[in-house]
Amino acid sequence: MSFKRRGLTAVALGACLVLVPLHTGSAQPSAQKSPQRELVEITAVDAQQRTRVADTGVDVLGVDGDRMTVVAEPNHRSLLTATGLPTRSLGDANAELAALGKVQFADPKPGEVGARDFPSGYTGYHNYAEMVAELRQTVTDHPTLVTLRSIGKSYEGRDQWAIKLSDNPSVDEAEPEVLFTCNQHAREHLTVEMCLHIIKRYTDGYATNPTIKSLVDSREIWIVPSVNPDGAEYDIAAGTLRAWRKNRQPNSTSVGTDPNRNWGYKWGCCGGSSGSGSSETYRGTAAFSAPETRNIRDFVGSRVVGGVQQIKANIDWHTYSELILWPYGYTYSDTDTGLNATQASVFSTLGRRMAALNGYTPQQASDLYITDGAVDDWMWGTHKIWSYTFEMYPSSGGGTSGFYPRDTVIAAQTARNDSAVELFLGYADCPPRIISSTC
Repeated sequence: MSFKRRGLTAVALGACLVLVPLHTGSAQPSAQKSPQRELVEITAVDAQQRTRVADTGVDVLGVDGDRMTVVAEPNHRSLLTATGLPTRSLGDANAELAALGKVQFADPKPGEVGARDFPSGYTGYHNYAEMVAELRQTVTDHPTLVTLRSIGKSYEGRDQWAIKLSDNPSVDEAEPEVLFTCNQHAREHLTVEMCLHIIKRYTDGYATNPTIKSLVDSREIWIVPSVNPDGAEYDIAAGTLRAWRKNRQPNSTSVGTDPNRNWGYKWGCCGGSSGSGSSETYRGTAAFSAPETRNIRDFVGSRVVGGVQQIKANIDWHTYSELILWPYGYTYSDTDTGLNATQASVFSTLGRRMAALNGYTPQQASDLYITDGAVDDWMWGTHKIWSYTFEMYPSSGGGTSGFYPRDTVIAAQTARNDSAVELFLGYADCPPRIISSTC
């Protein structure tokens, strides 16, 4: 998703639509005259036209000026024609996947899920067991700064772990709370590293960095490194990369719900998600039908104390495209019910200030095309939590390969966000201060 607001630049899509196999168990096809999964370029000059394309159910990979690149299944071709927009076939979509060299789509064998690691070149990433071990070690190393708890179980029974970071982590203090969430989409493993980096920086740096100490002393920081642990484990189950996006909850026609179309605010309202179980943006049977989103919902709800939401701000981390996005995604309007002009100005100003620090492109989410049931819309629309989506490195990546940067980039691309995170935490008590407004 990467447009500059009102003036477009190109990139691919992390939080929205992605290139993934639509049916479990499908082997990598051989070359054929009529590819089952076809790359198609479409000329679409504005958000309304892009929404018409997305509504067909194709996987949107990226946009460059007025050109969209999508992956179309055979049933999508007539729907694309019906949009009336110019289209051009770019050939077999699986050629790009094969070029990555470590992708396969056959289902894992019994016992493989949770037993295998990332392939060579990616072993610097944390699998689920390694992530949990890192969190537990942090508690051992910094018992006066962090506590660790499960906020619920995933569909397959994995804990969704949350760390609380504060100078008095075992006490519920009257301090503004901030929530960082990572890994809603399974194959976006760099986001797990982002959450772990924040934890490490704000614990290891507490004793020596005055800015970090001040922020930890005056905030309660919650960090959930993997919202979708089942999908993340499935993605690497065979010691290869599957390009899996959704959770692992079966539906009537396939497997998986897109967690970032399953949130309750304006769920399924506006053509920004799919009701088809095989779609990569399948919204589920109802809002919060996925246990992973339901657990986050209940945790956020538990932070309402005395009728006041204690969580004031949230960043939900995704890959890729190097974007900072803010609500609303379900409407083209800058303002709507529950989001007035002053609040929209706060979102925009803080978003642009953070983007100036990390080099990302800032924009309202709907400047790309309409999405509904997304986490940032829910956080703001339901709880008035100042919520942003960060799309991490790379800025573009040729389809699925962009979701799998080698582990050599982890350190630089997580540290790249240090200043933006500091700014965000600094204003988290009252984001309207950034425009000299009151809370």
